[in-house]
Amino acid sequence: MTTTANRPPAKPSARRTPTGAAQRLEPLAERLLGGGLPVRVRMWDGSEAGPEDAPTVHVRSRRALRRLLWEPGELGLAEAYITGEIDLDEDLGDGLRAMRRAMDERGLTPPAPSLADRLSAAGTALRLGAVGLRPPVPAARSGLRGALHSKARDRAAISHHYDLSNAFYALLLDETMAYSCGYWTSDAPGYGPADAQRDKLELICRKLGLRPGARLLDIGCGWGSLTLHAAQQHGVRVTAVTLAAEQAAYVREQVTARGLEELVEVLNIDYRDIAERPETRGTYDAVSTIEMGEHVGDAEYPAFTRILHDSLRPQGRVLVQQMSRGSNAPGGGAFIESYIAPDMHMRPVGETVGLLEGSGLEVRDVEALREHYVLTVDAWRRTLEERWAEFVALVGEETARVWRLYLVGGALAFEERRMGVDQILCVRPDRAGKAAMPATRREWYGASEADR
Repeated sequence: MTTTANRPPAKPSARRTPTGAAQRLEPLAERLLGGGLPVRVRMWDGSEAGPEDAPTVHVRSRRALRRLLWEPGELGLAEAYITGEIDLDEDLGDGLRAMRRAMDERGLTPPAPSLADRLSAAGTALRLGAVGLRPPVPAARSGLRGALHSKARDRAAISHHYDLSNAFYALLLDETMAYSCGYWTSDAPGYGPADAQRDKLELICRKLGLRPGARLLDIGCGWGSLTLHAAQQHGVRVTAVTLAAEQAAYVREQVTARGLEELVEVLNIDYRDIAERPETRGTYDAVSTIEMGEHVGDAEYPAFTRILHDSLRPQGRVLVQQMSRGSNAPGGGAFIESYIAPDMHMRPVGETVGLLEGSGLEVRDVEALREHYVLTVDAWRRTLEERWAEFVALVGEETARVWRLYLVGGALAFEERRMGVDQILCVRPDRAGKAAMPATRREWYGASEADR
């Protein structure tokens, strides 16, 4: 019998490796990603994993894991950020850029999770106490119903984004209230977003060849930046069309304030209703549609281009400014389509050119403005950050975080060529094939720039 007195001394125990939430999740995350973690992860219990020199993602709550179990992928991650369950140490743009770079450098292409992966994830979440009821969906998420691109559903989709409030957009945008890509013609000190927007509006008017007394149909007029510029600066008679009630009210107020009642008519209607107005068929000298075509839908786009064609008189021009996607990029995405622009559709610019030509229009010029959109979105984002407290007071923190994620992600998409934006100028030739287009671009840019 061995007594305590003659028992051999115990060997010192080996130091145990910490097993916090980060260490429990790391093997699963690496398997789902198809490689090592591209970021540093800090969990709610203080544990960390991943490269020390990488951007740090804070998972502040078990609810973030629960949300990802219910909504795996982009949308679940976006909603965890919107609700503050996930955050970054770095500037969000720098953090997302670094994460994408790390993924590209390591060649990480996340495979679709298998059933075994899902079961493993559920088991790990259970051990971490993260299993439970589905977390509430953020209030800013759209909840559209009805047939895709029916008039009622399209009105709801447009209202979701553009009727957020005129006060919100007045805070975000410059005094032109132009919510589309600017045209940045200078890097001189003092040149800013409003200048770039005015230069864009003037470029459109020149491309359309607008003269006093000309008739312009502005489809998707927004807050009236082009409508008001064309009427006030060029004496053009404008029919402005928008489906957003808040926008229509704002433009009407501006028309009255500027004394433009005899030149501008504002219609709060669906673009499809234009075809039902016989007085507008073939009567316009020009048609503009500035970043509205993304909302039309894929199946509906040929009918949209016919409306553009049929609204023009022979030799009339149409300018489409529209976002596009890269040939191998999806465009939109779950977050954008759920929170920003429901039911939007983007295609490569070449496909849009083909659809416009299919309606009988002749495409005469395509100008890519992709880099200009990086500058434009960055300007909006700076305003959001500089006036963050005002935005939160106006729309709440979750909606403000939606817009931060939207603007940061949008700028990156244009920067990385996953998205583009183009001005496409078309003409409706007459029966003899005459287009009455200028022989050169001198009228648009001036001789020196056009000849470069």
